[in-house]
This record gives sequence, structure tokens and C-alpha cells, in this order.
Amino acid sequence: MELPILSVSQLIAVVNQTLEFAYPSVIVEGEVASFKVSKGKFVFFDLKDDEGVVNCFMMVYQLRHALEDGMRIKIIAQPRLTPWGRFSLTVREVMPVGEGTIKRAFELLRQKLNKEGLFDPARKRMLPHVPQRIGLIASVESAGYADFLKILDARWGDVLVEVADVQVQGMGAASQIIIAIEHFNQMAELPEVLVIVRGGGSAEDLAVFNDEALVRAIAASRVPTLVGVGHEVDTSLADMAADVRAATPSNAAQLLVPDRHAVTRELDQREQRLYQRLYHQLETVQRLLRNTPEIMLARLESAVVEHKRRIHHAQQLLKQLDPSVVLRRGYALVYLNNKLIKKANDVKTGDLLTITLARAILKAEVTHVSTKK
Repeated sequence: MELPILSVSQLIAVVNQTLEFAYPSVIVEGEVASFKVSKGKFVFFDLKDDEGVVNCFMMVYQLRHALEDGMRIKIIAQPRLTPWGRFSLTVREVMPVGEGTIKRAFELLRQKLNKEGLFDPARKRMLPHVPQRIGLIASVESAGYADFLKILDARWGDVLVEVADVQVQGMGAASQIIIAIEHFNQMAELPEVLVIVRGGGSAEDLAVFNDEALVRAIAASRVPTLVGVGHEVDTSLADMAADVRAATPSNAAQLLVPDRHAVTRELDQREQRLYQRLYHQLETVQRLLRNTPEIMLARLESAVVEHKRRIHHAQQLLKQLDPSVVLRRGYALVYLNNKLIKKANDVKTGDLLTITLARAILKAEVTHVSTKK
């Protein structure tokens, strides 16, 4: 069999085609060496272990974690043979590995962003009081997502939560969260607050929230941001860039809405104080009436009218906390097998639903399911 004669460029092209077919992407872990940035645009470094070393190349805008020699990292890359005959990895994504590397990368990027004023308290915004529409970014399979919704419903309820289901750890997670932030910021009707939550995990699990592009996206959000990531002792750069930091996902829900039971107690106490004040004023008026009956009677009538108005206002506030009032405004509760439906993929065509209105309970069959964009 006669072997083909290839030019150098043809050989390089054949090798790259073979690599692209066999290994379009590889994940490689190793230690950084000979790290440098050229012309402010190109990043070069070696990735090595005890027995080998490979050259790596990437564009500076793709580098979303601070790097230096000695750090241990994991990369997603494409193997290539360069026109100069050198084997190289074209890197698409970098993730620090190991607690020491993660801490060092965190500190280097924190110093850089702090100098830019990204964490300046003066640029942080207040969260809305009792928001009625929330944009939530989380993994719907996570405990942090479930904890947030549980506490939110228990404390207040009657809040519209629009959810972006994303990956919250590992390679590619930061890009998914950035896309979700951009989605909410481009909506015709913006949510009142943007919430990002995930539960606890290892340093590597939470490293995604130290991604530079993600931190900048949070700081640039048109919508006020609340970030609750990890446990109380965990602090990420995403926490520092957010308008408000929550210690945990549950704490995020606590910061967003008041406790309706506490509000009810406060209103009850206000009403009781109003009655007591009225009673004491009536006693005072009765004493004064003995001397100036006509003047005191007029004052009494005015005081009674004013306090009736205040009591009526307090009663109206109490009524707003009654779930039946919400139903009378035209809302409905929809159940499937005694379970409240919260999103479209909870039901399918043919399911029999129970619909609770203010003054009626309906049975209905699902004939079509579609989701809102």
C-alpha cells in the first residue's frame, strides 16, 4: 500500500480534523505554570502534572477567574495542532479546583473588582416593600429552591414567582445564570426584584458564584438583586455585588416579605390601643362636660368620628390578609389530586382539575397545556 504524500499544512489539517472528530472537547485538570497575558487580549499558560505538560491558549475575555502560577484548575478545551507544529489546548472555560486555589482566585478577583467600585455600598439599591412579582434564578431540583418557596408562602403568599431553572454548580453553570439574568432584565414588564439562590456545598460547588462575568452581570442588573448562596458562613463575590445579601435561601425569603402573622398581631395591637385611647378620651370628656357641655360634646363627636375612621382603616388592612378576599378579586386555586398547581408542567392533557373560586368549586378537564414566554 502506497502512503499518500502530504504537505506540512495538509498534515496539520488532517491531524486537526482527526482530533476534532475524536475529541471535540476535553476536560483536563492540572497545575498552572508560565501564565502570561499578551497584548491585553491573549492568554497563554502551561497545564502540568508530575509527568507531563501541555500548552494552553485562550482569549482574555474568556478568562472569568483570576489565575496565577501554582493554581490547580479544571478546563474545557479543544485539542489542536498549531501551524507551527506545536500541540496546544484551545481553552473555552476555566474553573479553580481545590480550596487553596479557590480562595486565592477569590481574593485576586475581589481586589480587582473592589478597585472598580463594584462592591461600593453607595451603588446598592433598596429592595421593594412586599414585592408582588419576583424573578427567581435557581435549580428547581435543589433544596435551596424548595426552602425559599416554602418560607415565602408561609410568611406572606399571594406573590407571583417567575422561575428560571438553571445549573448552579460545575462547568457552564455561570453562563446559564448570566443568560437568566439577561432574560429577566429584557422583559417588557420587569420583575420587582431578582433573586438568586442555592443551598450549601463545597468550595468547588460554590466557586461558580465567583465567576467574573456573573458578578458583573449581577452588578449591572436593571432589577434590584438579592443573592442567597450557601450557608451563613459562605461569602461569594456574587453576594458582594448584589444589592442585598442573604445568609441562606430561607433568609432570602425572610428579607423579601414580612410575616403576615406578625403583621396581623401588630394590627390587633394597634386596634386595641385605639380603643384604649378612645376610652380614656371619653372619660376625660365626661369630666369636662360637667363644666362646658356644648363644647365638650362637639369635641367628643369629632374624636369618635376620627377614631372610627382609624378603626375602619385597621379593619380594612386586616381584611387584605384574608385569603378569601384574594379569591373574591377574581383569583382561583387549582388543584390536581389535592395538590396545588404552581406551574404548567404540573399538569397534562386529560387531567381532572378542581378549581376553587370565591363562591364555587369547579371540576374541569385539561384539554390543552401551553407555557407563557
